[in-house]
Formats: sequence, structure tokens, C-alpha cells
Amino acid sequence: MSLLMIIAVLLGISSLAGIYRLVMGPSLTDRVIGLDLLFAIAVAYCLMAAWVSERTVYLDVAIGIALTGFVATLAWSNFIQMQSNHHSGNSS
Repeated sequence: MSLLMIIAVLLGISSLAGIYRLVMGPSLTDRVIGLDLLFAIAVAYCLMAAWVSERTVYLDVAIGIALTGFVATLAWSNFIQMQSNHHSGNSS
């Protein structure tokens, strides 16, 4: 089995774990972690595509996905923090 096939299988298994965490939760924080894992796996797939095709356009896509994932994680963490402050009665 080639190295690329091993990487693809491991990323596929990791994708299933991320989808499970995203769908099943149980908490909102767990779902955000699942989404963050899926963004990281998408970046890894883009890097693998760049390696196989020897084209740098996939590296640009990987950077875009990484930035989108970072901003999404920040937005969700801010939402979770505001939601927990609202439930606890803190307004700060």
C-alpha cells in the first residue's frame, strides 16, 4: 500500500469521526470541535491533492479553508460564550 493510500484512508476515518462528533454532539462545544476537525481534514486533503498533482493552486485553497475554519471557530466560541453568559445572568 502506498503512502498516499494510507494517508487517504486515515483522513477518511478521521472524517467519519468528525462527522459523528458534529452530528451526535452531545454539547455545542463538541459540535464545534467536530466542525474544526473537518476543516483540518479538508486542509489535509488539499495538501495531499497539491502533492499528487504538483500544482500550487491547491495550496491556495488550503489556506482559504484554514482561514474560514479559524474564523468559524472564533465565531462559534463567541456564540457559546455569549450563550453561557446569558444563561448564568452575567452581562459582561
